[in-house]
Amino acid sequence: MAKLIVDDGRKATEVAYELDLVACTIRRWASEYQEKKDRLANPDREQLMSATELQQRLKDAERRLQEREEEIDILKKAMHVFTRNQT
Repeated sequence: MAKLIVDDGRKATEVAYELDLVACTIRRWASEYQEKKDRLANPDREQLMSATELQQRLKDAERRLQEREEEIDILKKAMHVFTRNQT
Protein backbone atom coordinates (compact mmCIF):
# COMPACT_ATOMS: atom_id res chain seq x y z
CA MET A 1 0.00 0.00 0.00
CA ALA A 2 2.72 2.44 0.94
CA LYS A 3 4.61 1.48 -2.19
CA LEU A 4 1.62 2.54 -4.31
CA ILE A 5 1.86 6.04 -2.87
CA VAL A 6 5.63 6.45 -2.69
CA ASP A 7 6.74 4.64 -5.84
CA ASP A 8 3.69 4.92 -8.10
CA GLY A 9 2.66 8.43 -7.04
CA ARG A 10 -0.93 7.53 -6.16
CA LYS A 11 -2.88 9.63 -3.68
CA ALA A 12 -3.38 8.30 -0.17
CA THR A 13 -7.10 9.10 -0.33
CA GLU A 14 -7.52 7.01 -3.48
CA VAL A 15 -5.71 4.01 -2.05
CA ALA A 16 -7.58 4.36 1.24
CA TYR A 17 -10.92 4.45 -0.56
CA GLU A 18 -10.06 1.40 -2.68
CA LEU A 19 -8.93 -0.62 0.34
CA ASP A 20 -11.53 0.76 2.75
CA LEU A 21 -8.91 2.14 5.12
CA VAL A 22 -8.34 5.49 6.80
CA ALA A 23 -6.25 7.88 4.70
CA CYS A 24 -4.13 9.14 7.62
CA THR A 25 -3.05 5.57 8.35
CA ILE A 26 -2.03 5.07 4.73
CA ARG A 27 -0.10 8.36 4.82
CA ARG A 28 1.74 7.27 7.98
CA TRP A 29 2.66 3.95 6.39
CA ALA A 30 3.85 5.75 3.26
CA SER A 31 5.96 8.12 5.36
CA GLU A 32 7.54 5.23 7.26
CA TYR A 33 8.15 3.38 4.00
CA GLN A 34 9.79 6.47 2.47
CA GLU A 35 12.03 6.93 5.52
CA LYS A 36 13.09 3.28 5.41
CA LYS A 37 13.73 3.53 1.69
CA ASP A 38 15.86 6.66 2.21
CA ARG A 39 17.86 5.02 5.02
CA LEU A 40 18.59 2.00 2.83
CA ALA A 41 19.58 4.22 -0.10
CA ASN A 42 21.97 6.32 2.03
CA PRO A 43 23.21 4.17 4.93
CA ASP A 44 26.24 6.37 5.62
CA ARG A 45 24.28 9.59 5.91
CA GLU A 46 23.43 10.58 9.47
CA GLN A 47 19.78 10.50 10.35
CA LEU A 48 18.43 14.01 10.87
CA MET A 49 16.51 14.61 14.06
CA SER A 50 13.99 17.22 15.01
CA ALA A 51 14.59 19.63 17.87
CA THR A 52 12.17 17.75 20.11
CA GLU A 53 13.96 14.45 19.39
CA LEU A 54 17.28 16.05 20.27
CA GLN A 55 15.83 17.48 23.49
CA GLN A 56 14.44 14.07 24.43
CA ARG A 57 17.80 12.39 23.78
CA LEU A 58 19.52 15.06 25.89
CA LYS A 59 17.05 14.52 28.75
CA ASP A 60 17.59 10.77 28.57
CA ALA A 61 21.37 11.18 28.60
CA GLU A 62 21.20 13.59 31.54
CA ARG A 63 18.94 11.19 33.44
CA ARG A 64 21.32 8.28 32.82
CA LEU A 65 24.27 10.43 33.90
CA GLN A 66 22.48 11.40 37.12
CA GLU A 67 21.71 7.74 37.85
CA ARG A 68 25.38 6.79 37.33
CA GLU A 69 26.54 9.61 39.60
CA GLU A 70 24.15 8.41 42.31
CA GLU A 71 25.43 4.84 41.91
CA ILE A 72 29.03 6.06 42.25
CA ASP A 73 28.16 8.00 45.41
CA ILE A 74 26.51 4.93 46.92
CA LEU A 75 29.53 2.77 46.08
CA LYS A 76 31.91 5.34 47.59
CA LYS A 77 29.90 5.40 50.82
CA ALA A 78 29.81 1.61 50.95
CA MET A 79 33.56 1.47 50.40
CA HIS A 80 34.12 3.84 53.34
CA VAL A 81 31.84 1.78 55.58
CA PHE A 82 33.62 -1.49 54.74
CA THR A 83 37.14 -0.08 55.00
CA ARG A 84 36.38 1.62 58.33
CA ASN A 85 35.23 -1.68 59.87
CA GLN A 86 38.43 -3.47 58.85
CA THR A 87 40.78 -1.28 60.92
